[in-house]
Amino acid sequence: MCPMPSAESTPASVREPDSVRPTREDAVAAAGSELIGGPLGRRALLGTSWWTPVRVIALVAIGMFALGLVQKAPCYNGAWFFGASSQYTHACYSDIPHLYQGRGFVDDLVPYFDKLPGDMEYLEYPVLTGVFMEVASWLTTGSGSIQHQEQWYWMVNAGMLMVCAVVIAVCVTRTHARRPWDGILVALAPAFALTATINWDLLAVALTSAAVLMWSRMRPVAFGVLLGLATAAKLYPFLILGPLLVLCWRAGRWREFGKALGGASVAWLVVNLPVMLFAFDGWSKFYTFSQERGVDFGSFWLILVHNTDNPPSTETVNTLATLLMLLCCGAIAALTLIAPRRPRFAQLAFLIIAAFILTNKVYSPQYVLWLVPLAVLARPKWRDFLIWQACEVAYFLGIWMYLAYTTSGDAHKGLPTDGYHWAIGVHLLGTLFLCVMVVRDILMPDRDPVRQTGDDDPSGGVLDGARDVFVLGPAARTGQHSAHFEGPLVRWGAGRQTGGSLSANE
Repeated sequence: MCPMPSAESTPASVREPDSVRPTREDAVAAAGSELIGGPLGRRALLGTSWWTPVRVIALVAIGMFALGLVQKAPCYNGAWFFGASSQYTHACYSDIPHLYQGRGFVDDLVPYFDKLPGDMEYLEYPVLTGVFMEVASWLTTGSGSIQHQEQWYWMVNAGMLMVCAVVIAVCVTRTHARRPWDGILVALAPAFALTATINWDLLAVALTSAAVLMWSRMRPVAFGVLLGLATAAKLYPFLILGPLLVLCWRAGRWREFGKALGGASVAWLVVNLPVMLFAFDGWSKFYTFSQERGVDFGSFWLILVHNTDNPPSTETVNTLATLLMLLCCGAIAALTLIAPRRPRFAQLAFLIIAAFILTNKVYSPQYVLWLVPLAVLARPKWRDFLIWQACEVAYFLGIWMYLAYTTSGDAHKGLPTDGYHWAIGVHLLGTLFLCVMVVRDILMPDRDPVRQTGDDDPSGGVLDGARDVFVLGPAARTGQHSAHFEGPLVRWGAGRQTGGSLSANE
């Protein structure tokens, strides 16, 4: 067999294949397209209209975001301000209006530098998120009642977060160049619309999505800078560096990983160092709060605590959760090195964030936002994505109904504790289901929807089509293939060609 072409050796003159059309590749997408006239025909004129995939998906994302705002209308019109449980019975709770006063923005207190009245001495969010919150407070009118100001603050934040939502959808659309219509999954995700304005997570998600786009464009420094900024807004994005390290190890791309790590470190320090030096107690509050926080909503630890006479201490849970996460990291690293074909970057990024969510001692409903863009890039299969989204919507309703039950006194309106445990279980099983499907795609790459159409790793940047230099187990032998698939075989590592079947090191 002829040697596998590398990314460097592939001629620039090779004709790029046509874009993948989900309505021709995915049965669920084809069935759903009947609502708008049916699947795209082979005679459709593509690229000749203003309505490009990016523009269509951006507009759909805005429309779904607007529907999410409408869903919060009962709270905006009073449930945030009157009645202990009405914001839960309407499933429209948001942290944003409550923290306008609770974190001192109404009094013009400076985050991290000024102490707050009450139990929380300092703002418990990372620095870049604190900046985002502060900018929104500058744009909020200081006149009128406190209710009017909190409504205004939420609307300002909603506008800024909508920009983040559009950035996420556009970045996912542009990351897999031949699969732009996969981005519609982000735009249409119901859990995305329902949770977008609960908190400020979309800022970190937008920066992470932009970072992945930069890596796919072979710009490791830009990737690192954006990922460092994302980590300055929320802790979870730095975890993506772990699987990237192992992928670069397998491919021998140490220089690019070094640039990414350097860019991330510098960007994180530029944001954090000034606050760290001049307001260390305020800066460190996020980290101490995360460490001291007890077992909370959404985690399997909560089910354990509710069903044992001698629940583990917070310190014990921290230790056990860390050990579980380390075991998951080890398993993902081993999977990366023994897989018959080098896993795609998006697949491992999804798995590492999902592992963090599954093992963590708290799962707030907006954490689903962390996974949505990565899930679309990891497994753009409509059926599996919608199954997972249905599980997340069920959990979204479950947590609010449980809080309605606990805050409604003797009326007991809502979901009792046992019912809430089932809602947690549905969330856990839905996330595990998607993880299992991604792992199966890694072990049997001919089942991967992205690779079935002839791509190698379109989000992998320098990893796309690169040769392996370090592989363990059976994958180190020549001629390996993820057998037992009756569909079209994929030419391994040859992202611009189809047909045939080569191992990664032939």
